[in-house]
Amino acid sequence: MQKLEGQILKDYELRTTTSRSAILRLFIKNAFALSYSDIEREIAATFDRVTVYRTLKTFLDKGVIHKVLDDEGSLKYALCSEPCSTHEHHHEHVHFKCSTCGHTNCLEDVTIPMVRLPKGYVVAEVNLLIQGTCNNCQ
Repeated sequence: MQKLEGQILKDYELRTTTSRSAILRLFIKNAFALSYSDIEREIAATFDRVTVYRTLKTFLDKGVIHKVLDDEGSLKYALCSEPCSTHEHHHEHVHFKCSTCGHTNCLEDVTIPMVRLPKGYVVAEVNLLIQGTCNNCQ
């Protein structure tokens, strides 16, 4: 069972505001990654763009959400499934984008294989996006 937005905010020592609660509720309600435009479309009448942007930045900085890269070069966001911090996100998992519904999901149980880089290269971030048809669209 997923935590309610108030408990998540408390766990990350974030003050509860209407914008934070509303945006967090969207992530809890949707089991897939959300783009900025997805979020804005859902709450456009309630909060301005700056508020949405600042809330997402705060959530990223605190480790509440993580970035998910899309095949189209756009950025999406998903809830962190395990505790992350301001300095370290733990998201060495695969993301899957369905070519039918367009949803991108975190596949927490599928890890990204180790990649050996040439000497002198240092890994900062690893992303793996698999595309196909999800179990709901089959």
